[in-house]
Amino acid sequence: MGMEVGEKKGGAMASMNVVPLIDILLVLLIIFMVITPLSPKGLEALVPQPSPIIEAAPVYKVVVVQVLENGQLKINEDAATWDNLGLQLNDIFKLRAEKVAFVKGDDTVVFGAVARAIDVMRSSGVEKVGLMTAKLETGQ
Repeated sequence: MGMEVGEKKGGAMASMNVVPLIDILLVLLIIFMVITPLSPKGLEALVPQPSPIIEAAPVYKVVVVQVLENGQLKINEDAATWDNLGLQLNDIFKLRAEKVAFVKGDDTVVFGAVARAIDVMRSSGVEKVGLMTAKLETGQ
């Protein structure tokens, strides 16, 4: 703050020196201009890409492996064997993000066959295996 003293009629008159204030404001402006690009921009997100269209085979949302009483296997409605079950499941799940499948066994099937199917499914990359029963299908 400056003060003028002299032969003026009004006596002492105070006037503010704004030069240091402008210097401080310019320094703050430069600091904020430098800091602004360094601020975080948010979270990086992975956007899911559309899967390639497979026209030959029907695409099933839910994969069900059926173990029939005569030792036969089905994946949804397609016939399968114990030898190619793992390969078929690998082909189905190689383009899917969710690796979830279900096992459905007939009432007369030995549990060992169902356990074998679960083991083959887990070894072919299926992360979650669910069991389906006749009551579950009817909604009871």
